[in-house]
Amino acid sequence: MQRKAYVPGVAALLAALLAGCTGGSGGGDTTEDAKPGDSGTTAPVAQPGRYRTLPEPCTVVSNDTLDSLLPGIRQITDEDQRKQAYEGESTLTYNTDRKVGCRWKVESTDATDHLLVDFERVVSYDNSVSDDSQATDVFAGKVVAAHLPAPAASATPTPTPTPTPTPTGSASPSSSATTTPTDAASASLDPGTGTGTGTGADGDTSAAALQPRLLDGLGDEAYLDDELSGAGSTAQQRTVTVAFRTSNVIVTIEYVEQPATLGTAPDSKEMQDRARKLASQLAGAFD
Repeated sequence: MQRKAYVPGVAALLAALLAGCTGGSGGGDTTEDAKPGDSGTTAPVAQPGRYRTLPEPCTVVSNDTLDSLLPGIRQITDEDQRKQAYEGESTLTYNTDRKVGCRWKVESTDATDHLLVDFERVVSYDNSVSDDSQATDVFAGKVVAAHLPAPAASATPTPTPTPTPTPTGSASPSSSATTTPTDAASASLDPGTGTGTGTGADGDTSAAALQPRLLDGLGDEAYLDDELSGAGSTAQQRTVTVAFRTSNVIVTIEYVEQPATLGTAPDSKEMQDRARKLASQLAGAFD
């Protein structure tokens, strides 16, 4: 009986399969289905994030800080109720390795205050993208969603023009040749900073300084949002949000106050200062 000849393509395929099964060392070739992280010539796997766990959110805020953020908590006379107020309430989550949070709500004679602290650990499921890079993208989306206004333009003093030599016998140059910043421009500047100042519609003493903005010196990147809702005879509720990213963890603080007196507005600077102080404490705990 005449033997059938091997088809050259089939023979090459068998040789390749045998080489893969026996872990052939010749040539340093790798198989086409090698996954990122396997030995060979594939691209290196992106580094995982710095943090693998999240803190317990209902215990990260000290009682002293809660006293400052939620003044009504000290007005609670019942000891058990006050203890429960300090403990807060965990937010609903389906994966405590990835997202946890805690919220507090306290009423006082002057206002009702809410506080939310949220931690999110970002994990990239793409081996070519690091957890930090993925967290950077997620945080960028939060910044976009916050619709932060463009930074207030700083007034720049008008440079003093160089006087033009005056021909002999002609009139002296006009005094306008050595102009200085106008009084109006000077009045709108905070001396030494160039930051616009004034009184905002809601009573802010420095509207430009207190507007929603990106923050420096807090985590790897951060922003602050400040929103006032309600007007006229209705209760005006202010919501201050401070969010920051440190490596692959995003921390969000939401601080809300609604006065008991109609027609009044919570103080922007006071609420921002309290929220930023808490954010600095949490960022320091991560460091």
